[in-house]
Amino acid sequence: MEKSYNRLIEGNKSFAATKRIKDPEYFKKLSVGQKPEYLWIGCSDSRVPANEITGTESGEIFVHRNIANLVIHTDVNAMSVIEYAVNVLGVKHIIVCGHYGCGGVRAAAGNGSYGIVDSWLRNIKDVYHEHKKELDAIDDFEKRIDRLTELNVVYQVKNLAKTRIVQQAWHSGKKLEIHGWVYGLNSGLITELNTLCDEKGDIDDIYHYDI
Repeated sequence: MEKSYNRLIEGNKSFAATKRIKDPEYFKKLSVGQKPEYLWIGCSDSRVPANEITGTESGEIFVHRNIANLVIHTDVNAMSVIEYAVNVLGVKHIIVCGHYGCGGVRAAAGNGSYGIVDSWLRNIKDVYHEHKKELDAIDDFEKRIDRLTELNVVYQVKNLAKTRIVQQAWHSGKKLEIHGWVYGLNSGLITELNTLCDEKGDIDDIYHYDI
């Protein structure tokens, strides 16, 4: 019986052939190196592929994904990606992109226990706690989850501004902007929520480093 994953190999062959037809030098140029302008911090959800939903090509977006698009300061993986993107690749934009219908956000809004991911989702529970009055006032559960999704993105954007990596970039004069987006699974469209682009970073003074 044919294994289902074989279609991925066949899909790859089709992808490579199509690219070569359009541009015989495509892969040669791609292999030289990367210089993306964007760092994408998105959800691991398979329905939200960064390049596809933004209409960009390979090499244009440096990507980091995790459950519910979180930026956690103790996450060495995320911090390493951010540092490399900012200091080595020289990206000009960091995009935190959540999406409506996020299972991680939905789980964090309830009291269920799902194993090791509970510790990860605790960070979203903190967002809920901080905005409890606003969220509890939304009677429609789906709309409440949508709003929590938005608040979570805004929170992660501010978490980025709290990092020494980003503050150092701003202090040194780099034109680095941080954007908060939410993608609509039912519309295919992106909604921009907020943008931070200077040393003030819209965060409390206690989070600012002396640089």
